[in-house]
Amino acid sequence: MKRLLSGNEAFARGAYEGGVAVASGYPGTPSTEILENLVSYGEVYCEWSPNEKVALEVAAGAAMTGVRAMATMKHVGLNVAADPLMTLSYTGIEGGLVVLVCDDPGMHSSQNEQDSRNYARFAKVPLIEPSDSDEARRYVGLALEISEQFDTPVILRGTTRISHSKGVVETEQRRHTSVPRWEKKPQKYLMVPLYARQRRVFVQQRLERLTGYAERLDENKTILRDRRIGIITSGISYQYVEEVFSEASILKLAMSYPFPRSLIEAFAREVEILLVVEELDGFITDYVRSLGITPAGTDLLPRIGELSPDTLEEVKARLFPETKKKPAPFFVSPAEHQAPPRPPVLCPGCPHRSVFYALKKFKPVVIGDIGCYSLGGLKPLESLDTILCMGAGISAAMGVSKSGIDRPVVGILGDSTFFHSGITGLLDIGYNRGDLVIIVLDNRVTAMTGHQEHPGTGRTLSGESTFSASIERFASAAGIERIRVFDPYDMKETENALDEEIARKGCSLLISRRPCILRDKSRQAKTLRVDPDRCRGCGLCLGLGCPAIEKAARGGGEWTAQINPALCTGCGICGSICPFDAIGE
Repeated sequence: MKRLLSGNEAFARGAYEGGVAVASGYPGTPSTEILENLVSYGEVYCEWSPNEKVALEVAAGAAMTGVRAMATMKHVGLNVAADPLMTLSYTGIEGGLVVLVCDDPGMHSSQNEQDSRNYARFAKVPLIEPSDSDEARRYVGLALEISEQFDTPVILRGTTRISHSKGVVETEQRRHTSVPRWEKKPQKYLMVPLYARQRRVFVQQRLERLTGYAERLDENKTILRDRRIGIITSGISYQYVEEVFSEASILKLAMSYPFPRSLIEAFAREVEILLVVEELDGFITDYVRSLGITPAGTDLLPRIGELSPDTLEEVKARLFPETKKKPAPFFVSPAEHQAPPRPPVLCPGCPHRSVFYALKKFKPVVIGDIGCYSLGGLKPLESLDTILCMGAGISAAMGVSKSGIDRPVVGILGDSTFFHSGITGLLDIGYNRGDLVIIVLDNRVTAMTGHQEHPGTGRTLSGESTFSASIERFASAAGIERIRVFDPYDMKETENALDEEIARKGCSLLISRRPCILRDKSRQAKTLRVDPDRCRGCGLCLGLGCPAIEKAARGGGEWTAQINPALCTGCGICGSICPFDAIGE
């Protein structure tokens, strides 16, 4: 049956059809929707794990019993999961194991830009790259087959455009799943040095066999057309190449590592000019150069950001000046008719807003973290000094405080991030006697990626009720004696908590607890309004950065604040900071 599916929906369908029995992951754009779709099939055990390392270890344990398994994550999540990945390359598996990682070229929702293909070469495991939704579905099955045939985990790499673009997919029935079993194999799975040295030899021999397999793989396609130019490409880049260089010969690599040397050399001999088109790093380009082949246009292709047909049009025009650039589509609006840019902001009624607003009053060094609260570092709140990675809101803050700096230090992170990688940092603070304030912005959900469950929400990915992990109890177990919970909608309580804890010595854990306004609207009060007779246009309320608060002309060059009733959630924070009592129901 034919269906129109996004790449993430197709990945999920491929896992279902491929007989995956266990799938685990941690939400992160652009990979989040894969497990959310897979769990709907009902025949696969799916879980949101506390972090990506745990997710891969869960999937690996399942694969060791002979069932097929998959772990999903975004590119920075593969950094977290790299520890088990490296050793899994040595141990191998019994059932197929797919590590499905989605890169984010252009950093649409990420703190860095990273090419996960490098992990395949680093770990010496095969890499598969689909170029559309149907291949996303089919290549999950291909990756599982390669995994089982060669006793290896397989990295299946998507990107933002693959994940979120839609295409026609031909669906199939689910294959029969394996019966789990356990066979004691210490020389294969017990990675003490004695056995690991033997498996290291196996890894090298496997890589050589995989190279031969890549040479014969039908999905590595040579398309010979105009021999004046030949292009080696993979993944979403193939779609751009077909659009811009429709006349060119193409070597499309579905299995882009290990590199099929003979296939590449044979293709290079067939064409006059060889171009390698790939996003981000010169992963294939560098290998082609190592063969003594010099690709053209390497200085023209960017190594930063997403590729696009427009980018390749520019490359084509530089390589072939006689080529006319295609006209822009007629539906593209002139710049003067386009909507003005809108910077990202915290939602109206976001419970995090008051914390960032209050922090500016005390002027500490504020170490931030990954989440929607990262927006607290932008205007007008501007309260965060750094953002590094998941959990660094605690660990890096500890480092700043231990540097001897003469300013108070505050670390800040969300509840999902706390369970992901904040607990060990908090343990470090308790053990090594930190002197700082840690704030957990507990809005009871993984908000930034679309309101997924986590160990503190009391529900699993499949919607089942479970226990709700306690931030307070984890903190107490980590040796934090000063723990304080406050309501961020109460501005006075928020400021008092910060004032008292920043002033004291030792470590304090503050928990700002209110559900995400998009997740739980049951507490929304009546919308607020501004009394124009009382408003003096001081602008304090605008400093909250709430989208519901606007400026309105009063006449004579003066202005008054006004509240958009379509956006206001009635949180009341603006009213609590207004010095003229101009804001009320």
